[in-house]
Amino acid sequence: MDGNYKYYSYLSSAARIDEILNQPTGQFEEKDNFPDRDKLTYTNGVYGKCTAIFVDIRDSSSLPDKHQRPALAKIYRSFISEMVAVLNGSALVREVNIVGDCVWAVYSTPAKSDIDDLFSLVCTANTLKKLLNAKLEEKELTPLKLGIGVDYGRALMIKAGYSGSGINDVIYMGDVVNRAAHLANKAGRGYRDPIWLGEWYAGNLNEHNSGLLSSNYETRLGKVFKCDAIISPMNEWIEENFG
Repeated sequence: MDGNYKYYSYLSSAARIDEILNQPTGQFEEKDNFPDRDKLTYTNGVYGKCTAIFVDIRDSSSLPDKHQRPALAKIYRSFISEMVAVLNGSALVREVNIVGDCVWAVYSTPAKSDIDDLFSLVCTANTLKKLLNAKLEEKELTPLKLGIGVDYGRALMIKAGYSGSGINDVIYMGDVVNRAAHLANKAGRGYRDPIWLGEWYAGNLNEHNSGLLSSNYETRLGKVFKCDAIISPMNEWIEENFG
């Protein structure tokens, strides 16, 4: 969000901090679904059931050694453009964010069937990597490796920012978001599978989808399920058109 200059006063700052810290806690409701963004104020919040998906580029720090800035811009714009398109392609989506070379999203998932619907989205994101790399290689640009992290749980949705400035955003706080980010950071490195799923998310998948997963234990992340699942029709089209 664009900045808009306002003179800073530490006296006003102290008053605003007191106002925030003295707010009653009873305005934070627990619900299955997240509300629309316009229902949030600076004094309320909602605990909702959600799924978080993070998609991160592996070894992105090495790309500047291989390409000049105009080529780097094309690589990043291509990845961000189409990954946002994929992650936004579900009626369950509540938020899509771009942070550096990572695209992540939060979805309202109150029903068990919602988990399987999003697994298809995760597999689409994984298959997009193949399409994107085919296009990059046509232009003699470096193909990308991705890490995809997914988990399910409850998160706190709040509005935060500088009241009266117009500078604010919706923030999703909770272990589910942190776990998904850590899973994405571990996935896709070396010979690791590109998709890592948290135990709570994987445990709600149907029999067919859970059958695509392998599992092992990670010290920090608990039980982790991994796979390299793709969308077959999309993959077949890529192979037919790009060999």
